[in-house]
Amino acid sequence: MVYPRALSGKPTRPTLRRMVGAYAQVVENHSLPRAAAFFDLDKTVIAKSSTLTFSKSFYQGGLINRRAALRTAYAQFVFLVGGLDHDQMERMREYLSTLCRGWNVQQVREIVAETLHDLIDPIIYDEAASLVEEHHAAGRDVVIVSTSGAEVVEPIGELLGADRVVATRMVVGPDGCFTGEVEYYAYGPTKAEAVRELAASEGYDLARCYAYSDSATDLPMLQAVGHPHAVNPDRALRREALARDWPVLEFRRPVRLKQRLPALSVPPRPALVAAAAIGAAAATAGFVWYSNRRRGTIS
Repeated sequence: MVYPRALSGKPTRPTLRRMVGAYAQVVENHSLPRAAAFFDLDKTVIAKSSTLTFSKSFYQGGLINRRAALRTAYAQFVFLVGGLDHDQMERMREYLSTLCRGWNVQQVREIVAETLHDLIDPIIYDEAASLVEEHHAAGRDVVIVSTSGAEVVEPIGELLGADRVVATRMVVGPDGCFTGEVEYYAYGPTKAEAVRELAASEGYDLARCYAYSDSATDLPMLQAVGHPHAVNPDRALRREALARDWPVLEFRRPVRLKQRLPALSVPPRPALVAAAAIGAAAATAGFVWYSNRRRGTIS
C-alpha cells in the first residue's frame, strides 16, 4: 500500500514551507518590543475582595474583634453584589487603614501564608487563569495591579505565577507594626501611572499591552494600553466599554488551580518558551532539509 508523504513521515514541500514560516514567525515575535498584561485582582482574577476574604483569619489570629469581622463580612457582601464606587472605596480605605493600625506585619504575612490556599485558591476564575497562561505563552509578562495591600497581593501574585505585583503599601513603624498611614495607594490614576512607569523601566510597548478590570475606577489603567478589556464590569465600566467598543468578558467559573493545572503556579518563562520554539523549529527544518538532500530533492 502506498501512503501519501504527509502520512508516511516524509514531509511534503508545502509542509516544509509551513515549518519554515512558523520558524520565521517565532523569530519575528521574539524580536518585537516587550509587552505585558495588567490584571486588576478583585472580581477580575478572583471572585471576591482579596483583603476582606482574610477577615475571618485575622479574627482567629486576634488582629480584629468580632464586630470588625462582621463589618468586613458585610463589606464583602456589598462588594460582591454591586461593587464599590469612588466614595465607598475612599471610606473603605480609611476604615481599613484605621483597622490595621498596630498590626504586626510579620504576623499578617504568616496568617496570609497559612490560609492562602484554603481561601484564595478556590475563588480564582478559571477564565483568568487561562488568560495568564496565554499571555505567558505569547511571551508577555503578567502584572497584578491591585488596590489591596501588598502583604495580601504579593502571595496571591506568586500563586498565580505573576511576574510583578503593584499593590497598596502601608507605612511600617520601627516596631514592625502598621502605623495606619498609607505610603502608596494603588488606586485610579495611580494604577495608570504605575503601568506607565513599568513600561518605561521594563521596555513594554503599551500599544501592545493588555489590561483587565471590573471597575470604572480603573479606566485610566485601561486607557493606558492598546488592548483594554472589561471583566465582569460594573454598570459604569460596561457603559464605557460598549461606547469605546472594548471587549467585555464574563468570568463565572472559580476553580482550584491544582484541579485545573498543577503547574500553573510555575509558568514557563517567556524567553525559555521562545528558545524552545525556535530550537524545535530549527531542528525540524534541518531534519527535513537533510532528508530531502539525501533523496536528491535539494541541491
